[in-house]
Amino acid sequence: MAFRASQQSSQMAEETPSFLDALLRDFPAPLNPESPLPWKVPGTVLSQEEVEGELIELAMGFLSSRNALPPLASSLAHEAVSQLLQTDLSEFRKLPRQEVEDNEEEEEKTPVTLLDAKGLARRFFNQLWEVCSQWQKQVPLAARAPQRQWLVSIHAIRNTRRKMEDRHVCLPTFNQLFGLSDPVDRAYFAVFDGHGGVDAARYAAVHVHANAAHQPELPTDPAGALKEAFRRTDEMFLWKAKRERLQSGSTGVCALIAGKTLHIAWLGDSQVILVQQGQVVKLMEPHKPERQDEKERIEALGGFVSHMDCWRVNGTLAVSRAIASQASVWGSAAAPPLQVLRNCSLPAGASVPPASVCPCQTCCLPYSPSPCGLCFPVSGHTRVWRPGAQAPSQGERSSRWFCVRDEVV
Repeated sequence: MAFRASQQSSQMAEETPSFLDALLRDFPAPLNPESPLPWKVPGTVLSQEEVEGELIELAMGFLSSRNALPPLASSLAHEAVSQLLQTDLSEFRKLPRQEVEDNEEEEEKTPVTLLDAKGLARRFFNQLWEVCSQWQKQVPLAARAPQRQWLVSIHAIRNTRRKMEDRHVCLPTFNQLFGLSDPVDRAYFAVFDGHGGVDAARYAAVHVHANAAHQPELPTDPAGALKEAFRRTDEMFLWKAKRERLQSGSTGVCALIAGKTLHIAWLGDSQVILVQQGQVVKLMEPHKPERQDEKERIEALGGFVSHMDCWRVNGTLAVSRAIASQASVWGSAAAPPLQVLRNCSLPAGASVPPASVCPCQTCCLPYSPSPCGLCFPVSGHTRVWRPGAQAPSQGERSSRWFCVRDEVV
């Protein structure tokens, strides 16, 4: 493994100058106000809390499309975002809006600071251009390859849905992306299974890891940091959903590999499995309306669970926990309190020391319309197998899977 990390560091040192030369050749100067943007702007406005996650997403997508090595892309994105956030962004501020916050006794109005997304995206590209220009002369030592290498397989299929509503996140260079300098190597992987649209799944895929990275307890309590990241992301998306009248929701599962420990957090019926010697190791119990404890929790909050072609909460949602699920907000005025449908509290995270897990030889992910899953075999040879490789039948839902393994040379 050390040899492989050293090999990638050498590859990065060799390819970085040519990558920067090519980028600056295609973009010989910063963008002027009339120049077209090289990426799609994430909406018309951003709250200040959303800026870091959205800009990281723009940078990583742009640099990856130009085949930047993940450590280089992460280091460039972190440096550009950090420098931009240290500048005065008041020129992008929109007129304050009064956002309505529901209260049981009265409606209160809270000012929300919004920034012009297009202007900010243009400024950010120019900041990224400046960083690339600086690094073309001298690449800092901080831009290094991670200690561990991961091989990742991804499968996604839309089936008969009009749009793919699921999103995945693959961040083997978590430390580089957020400038974490402690000796613990970290990698983050996640799948978010959207319903009622893609907005909530996309939002979670952009902001959960960004929120987790800034939790003070991340080094000592990663599971707690992930739990708080889910809660904060849910809160942020609810504000966005009110502003833009969005009605989607999303379940999700994420895994943070910190050193020699695998930390898992999940919300709803998205799942993660560990495979050892070709056998599935169950790590978690997904949240489903038919679970007795979930049914009791929902009823205690004023909701109900009924069977209508499948088990549903309040006769609508087929999941018992999810980010947002705004259909309940814009639906009947008689709907139970929102927390019944969007309770974002996570059960205790699972921590599995890889030393106690046998090397994975085969990862079997049969085709199924079941919730998204992550497979995290720890080491050894892994292959993805879909029995029969049959095409999905009409009417089946979209699905997305991950398979990740530690590369051993």
